[in-house]
Amino acid sequence: MTWGDQKQIHLIRHGQSTFNAAYAEAGEDPMYFDAPLSPLGEEQVVALRGDVAGLTLDLVVTSPFTRAVQTCLGAFGGRGLPIIVEASHRERLGASCDVGRSPLLLARDFPELEFDHLDDPWWYVEDNVDGPWADEPLDVLDERIATFRTWLAARPEKRIAVVGHSMFFHAMTGHVFANCEVLALEI
Repeated sequence: MTWGDQKQIHLIRHGQSTFNAAYAEAGEDPMYFDAPLSPLGEEQVVALRGDVAGLTLDLVVTSPFTRAVQTCLGAFGGRGLPIIVEASHRERLGASCDVGRSPLLLARDFPELEFDHLDDPWWYVEDNVDGPWADEPLDVLDERIATFRTWLAARPEKRIAVVGHSMFFHAMTGHVFANCEVLALEI
């Protein structure tokens, strides 16, 4: 697959979230909106930091979901790398954890990052839905993948780490990601 000039991209799924942990235990949506990392997820991020310490990077991109931002800052914070928050590679909305929070709330919780360029809401929202959300249609996800690929291709940086989500990355690559797994791509 060619997206323009050759780039080295490292796709990284976030660490285990409190939603992931509760869902694995009970098998049903625990109604954790914008779920943060679980204690296990925090441990996974510590290991990830060691795994990515040797990567030479020009840019780190994170989804605005709290679990991704926490993973990003835990793995790359303090390295002096530019970090951009980008919503186009957010998770496909299909559960409570995929409903985000206002950019104002995110900026309060993560003052080292900029969120003011995000729409509010920046996650998928469908009008006239009974219940707290509607699942994001696959054609909308496909459009977002194309948008994200175009965005990456237009970036001047050649070595980019992208912290994101399993369903988005799976739809983009066909690979099933474990928590904090890194997949390197040449594009």
